[in-house]
Amino acid sequence: MAEPFKNLLSREIIEGMASHFDKHSSGFDRKSFVDDATQDLELLELKARTDRITDIMIKYLPDDFEKSGKIMLSSLGLPLGNNISSGTVDSKGIAGWAITPLAHYVGLQGHDNFDFSMVLLKEMTKRASSEFGIRFFILKQPDKTLAVLKSWALDSDQHVRRLVSEGSRPRLPWAMSFSMFIEDPSPVIELLEVLKDDESEYVRRSVANNLNDIAKDHPDIVASIAEKWMVNANSERVKLVRHACRTLIKKGHQKTLMVLGYKPPSIHKSNIKILTPEVVFGKDLEFTLSIDSVVNQEQPLMIDYIIHHQKANGKTSPKVFKWRIENLLKNKTLSFTKKHPIKKITTRKYYSGLHSLEVMVNGISMGKSNFNLLM
Repeated sequence: MAEPFKNLLSREIIEGMASHFDKHSSGFDRKSFVDDATQDLELLELKARTDRITDIMIKYLPDDFEKSGKIMLSSLGLPLGNNISSGTVDSKGIAGWAITPLAHYVGLQGHDNFDFSMVLLKEMTKRASSEFGIRFFILKQPDKTLAVLKSWALDSDQHVRRLVSEGSRPRLPWAMSFSMFIEDPSPVIELLEVLKDDESEYVRRSVANNLNDIAKDHPDIVASIAEKWMVNANSERVKLVRHACRTLIKKGHQKTLMVLGYKPPSIHKSNIKILTPEVVFGKDLEFTLSIDSVVNQEQPLMIDYIIHHQKANGKTSPKVFKWRIENLLKNKTLSFTKKHPIKKITTRKYYSGLHSLEVMVNGISMGKSNFNLLM
């Protein structure tokens, strides 16, 4: 069984952090720090543990930010370098997820010491990531922080360059959102332009995730960026663009699909046939699709399907599923069969009644067919 995610901040990790703080701080109350930080630890999930440790650091580290900052800086472990996997707390120092409460501490306490805070966050991100901590400064001192991020985009360390993209994401999971970038993403896009051809896939993937955030509020802007970036693009940039546009692809955004080469299909007819018009919960919905070409040229097709699930109020809720990418040869027919399991999952509650299946080809609906779900 996999180790619970919350144990990234276990008692052992907290004791290791306290040990390093104790080495570099006279008068540090190591025992009380550990006792307070680990109280009812098993009841806390990962984010709550992070917040708890930050609060306890504020309680036990010096009130003088420069003093506490020097303690944290001296307590850091070895930089990860080319390794993108998370480090940990060991005899060499603090790294891995334990960096998160340190960066959070800087984000809460360091605004009157901006330059030193930037030094701390830069060094911390080399041991894991300061993506949460840097956001406090982007919110409170955006111009100064964006200027720093712009310089970091050219840094020799991939973890620092990734922080530029990951820390500026408008909708970073588990973090406060940036309403100003949701409204106007241009300052972020300026940073991403510098990083789009970064030598590190770790950085490029962050760029893609950032653009995907932006696409949720500005689909046409991201489609235009994709169009520009696809000109003379190498395979790495093509991969980045496709990943950045995944939400737009799933929604069938026409300009995005056109940029990626998926034009509205020229099809003589398509036929969707449900082979299981009544599906018992726990079994499979089975259906077939056939598509006939009417043009004398090959067509790339992105084929998805949508299940319109019945809700408790009688309305339906659509869920898009990726199916396959195919080339439809000139004047030929494609035929496929698909089994889709209808079973218990944690993210959906099923209800008996009429459901619909809709097939999308290059973002264009090929029609709907109904089936009845029996619970």
